[in-house]
Amino acid sequence: MVIFSCFIWALAEMCFALEPREILVLANRNAAKSGALAKYYMDKRGIPKENLLELRVTDEEWCEREDYEKRVAAPVREHLKEKDSKREIRCILVLYGFPLKVAPPGMTDAEKEEVGRLQKRQESLKALTGKLKSGDSQKAKEAGEELEGISKQISRLRKEDQTASLDSEISLVLMDNYGLSGWVSNPFFAGYKSKDLTRNREKVMIVSRLDGPTEGSVRRVIDESVETEMRGLAGKAYFDARWPRPTEEKKTKMDIGAGFYDRSIHRAADLVKKSGRFPVVVNDREDLFQPGECLDAALYCGWYSLARYVDAFKWRPGSVGYHIASSECQTLKQRESQVWCKRMLEEGIAATMGPVTEPYLQAFPLPELFFEFLLDGSWALAECYALSQPFWSWQMVLIGDPLYRPFKPWVR
Repeated sequence: MVIFSCFIWALAEMCFALEPREILVLANRNAAKSGALAKYYMDKRGIPKENLLELRVTDEEWCEREDYEKRVAAPVREHLKEKDSKREIRCILVLYGFPLKVAPPGMTDAEKEEVGRLQKRQESLKALTGKLKSGDSQKAKEAGEELEGISKQISRLRKEDQTASLDSEISLVLMDNYGLSGWVSNPFFAGYKSKDLTRNREKVMIVSRLDGPTEGSVRRVIDESVETEMRGLAGKAYFDARWPRPTEEKKTKMDIGAGFYDRSIHRAADLVKKSGRFPVVVNDREDLFQPGECLDAALYCGWYSLARYVDAFKWRPGSVGYHIASSECQTLKQRESQVWCKRMLEEGIAATMGPVTEPYLQAFPLPELFFEFLLDGSWALAECYALSQPFWSWQMVLIGDPLYRPFKPWVR
């Protein structure tokens, strides 16, 4: 699939880099460091004081859907409607101290009762399958199929597909009556061919987050982003594919699912090589980069080590990268966690992204798109992310200075 022929129209319609006056900054009064960090960032970037909105919501890493609607979405919506009548705000910045994840809506009494009934049947079936003998293959098959169906029913009743990252949900704060089940197509995504999606852009926000394991890590990200812009990002680019680039006869099979994303990592490496900005190192073996192999890391994209960061990198100031794996942004605060977003921030990366739970592979930003926009330099970090990831009201989180542009625009 050729992506680049599909996004020319997107570039034409979104041709100006994000500006400080276009950012609404959210701080959490219930988090001790949130307000101070918000003001520190706003001062560094020249964001108008009136663009700060202080809210009160839990400072835990997840919140109930009802609390999100009442304490976050409603006041943000009200602020935008009252203070931004000309629709100048394009980006919402979520500061340290906000929840990462919004839980699904609570179950009704009838739904709880039905789940209880299904769970009893589930236990009976599990006990039955444990007693079946080797010759009872048909009964085992039927029990297995019923168990699978019950699991799906319980998941539906619990509304598990209505969980989302707070950041992805708040992007649709101005939209009315969108469904919570699953995802909503992102009208900024450059890979979509249909121009019909663009009509929703005026009601959709770009979203980024300045967050991390500690207050100090957030200040470091802010300072490094500003400083790197003045001197330019330096170092090496590392791309960790799972397989060698496919031959022509194997391309068809590799153009779906995991193969498609693996090829996209290869294409991203090609783009960086062509730019001439960095030496590029591609690992195409199934083993990931190993400890000590990735010195002077400025850019990175790879996969797949689930919740198990590999300490292969010495990150350069201002570095940007992400790891494609499930739930790699499920926490930024749990001390023992080895999820990639948290560990990369602890080790010195300046911008990264990841999901709060299982997003499915197609929900990740396409590496070739994200790095193409970033290298061009015409778009800020938050715009590069919005143009390269396909869904809102889903699981992904971008962590970094939304205004960060590590490269000067190319001469056109």
